[in-house]
Amino acid sequence: LKQVFNKDKTFRPKRKFEPGTQRFELHKRAQASLSSGVDLKAAVQLPSGEDQNDWVAVHVVDFFNRINLIYGTICEFCTERTCPVMSGGPKYEYRWQDDLKYKKPTALPAPQYMNLLMDWIEVQINNEDIFPTSVGECKEE
Repeated sequence: LKQVFNKDKTFRPKRKFEPGTQRFELHKRAQASLSSGVDLKAAVQLPSGEDQNDWVAVHVVDFFNRINLIYGTICEFCTERTCPVMSGGPKYEYRWQDDLKYKKPTALPAPQYMNLLMDWIEVQINNEDIFPTSVGECKEE
């Protein structure tokens, strides 16, 4: 298990909500409803009186943390040699484009693609314009 949590690998530490904040309380409520065996549709419904943007942000961060954990358990088996293409089965190949280094869709080995993807998602989650950390401060476009 030590290798799974190696900082040099793709696994990233969980994003956390500050205790005492509204988002922390929403996160606790979401965790409780998801682990109680409640109907999934009911579990993700916006609680009465809560801000929809905050509720969505809590679930986005939770999803990112779960995907991170899952990928961390398999990343040692998916190397550039064993996974030379990022694919979704034989019919789908994913290519990376970020308009910075990769200006056109570029085929990459799966580990490199996943590292770029997880880095990109983390930048989005940490962007205060997209996911403000203060409750109720989401900017409208």
